[in-house]
Amino acid sequence: MKLLFSEYSSDYDNYIFPYAIWAIPDIGEAPATIFARGFLPASRNLDRFYMCRQVRAKLSEFERSSENRRILRKCDNVSLQLIPREDFAYTDERRNFYKKYADEKFGKDKMSFDRLDSLFNSAITSHVILFTDTSTGKEVGTVTLYLEPKQLVFYYYAFYDLDYYAKNLGMYMMTSTVDYFAGEQFEFIYLGSCYSRNALYKTQFKGAEFFNGVCWSDNIAELKYLIERDTQTVTNHLLEEEAFYNTFYDADKDSLLAHSLFHVD
Repeated sequence: MKLLFSEYSSDYDNYIFPYAIWAIPDIGEAPATIFARGFLPASRNLDRFYMCRQVRAKLSEFERSSENRRILRKCDNVSLQLIPREDFAYTDERRNFYKKYADEKFGKDKMSFDRLDSLFNSAITSHVILFTDTSTGKEVGTVTLYLEPKQLVFYYYAFYDLDYYAKNLGMYMMTSTVDYFAGEQFEFIYLGSCYSRNALYKTQFKGAEFFNGVCWSDNIAELKYLIERDTQTVTNHLLEEEAFYNTFYDADKDSLLAHSLFHVD
C-alpha cells in the first residue's frame, strides 16, 4: 500500500500540524492487510482507506459473557441468515425500509437514496445478514458486511425496525453477528470507529482491542483515557504526554515503539 498524508487545520500556537493518513492499496493487495494496520474504508470501492481509532474483536478469544447472553436472550425469536450480495434481492420494499430507518436514526436525508443504493451495489458490501422474527415471519433488520474468509468481517451499516428498540435489537444484531463469525472461525471482526463514550459498546466482546495510532491495544482503560482526553482542550500531541506513557507503558516510550506496525527503510 501507499500512504498519503492529507493536511488538516493547523494549531500554530501549539505547534500541532495534523495530517489525515490515507492508505491506497497496491494492485492485487487484499483489504485485510490494510484493515490490520489500523485503516477503515474511505471509499465504497475499497480503493482508499483512512487511519482512525477503531475497534475490532479477535474472534479466537471470543466467548459469550453474561451481558452477551442477556442480549441474545432478549431476541431469542430472531434468526439470522448470511446472504451473498449477488443473491440478495434489493427490493423497493427493503429500500424504503432502510431509508426510513436512516432518516429516523441519522436525520432526514443524511443518507440519500443514491447513497443507500451505492451501499448495496458497491464492493464494500460483499454480504448481508438478514434478521427475521420467527414468530411472525417479519424481516426486522439487515446488516451490510464486507468479508474476506476467513480473515476478516467488517460490520458496516445496520438497519432495523425501531419498534424493536426496547428489545435491544440493534445490540442483538451486532452480538449475534460476532457470535456467528466466531463459530465460523473467522480471525477478526471490525466494528468501526470509537471516539465517544457512546461507542464503547463495541468493546463489550471478549477479545476486543482498539487501534491507538501505533498498534492494537486490548487495554480498554487506555481507550477510555483517550476518549476523556477528547473532551478537554488539547494543546499537544498524545505522544508528547508523559502521563500517557506513565499510565499505560510504564514510563517506557520504547515499549510502545516496539509494537509499531510501520517501518520505513
